[in-house]
Amino acid sequence: MRSYLVEEINSQDMAKILDSISQKALKRPVEGLYWMMVPQDLLTDEQKAHAGQCGPHYMAVEVGDDWIKLELLVRCEKIIRCDCISYATNEQRETMINFIDQLIRNQDVRV
Repeated sequence: MRSYLVEEINSQDMAKILDSISQKALKRPVEGLYWMMVPQDLLTDEQKAHAGQCGPHYMAVEVGDDWIKLELLVRCEKIIRCDCISYATNEQRETMINFIDQLIRNQDVRV
């Protein structure tokens, strides 16, 4: 699995990051896992075509005691296997990594 990992975050900073994630209202299917929806304008043609039957499309953000990880796989909520599930395009990857980086910076976390 390809992913973007930020680790060695102290517990006070992790609490700030988790609070920020919760305020962003990211969907939380299970403890420690959040779904970041991929903006409609960043979806591939196939993902757009499948939006109604498979979507919404998201990337998973997992958090641990001292780390946060963004999986670089674009998944869909309604179906487990489909051609619209794929690794993020360069634009999707860059946008979502920037989102995570900005979320961390906004909390004055230095990593």
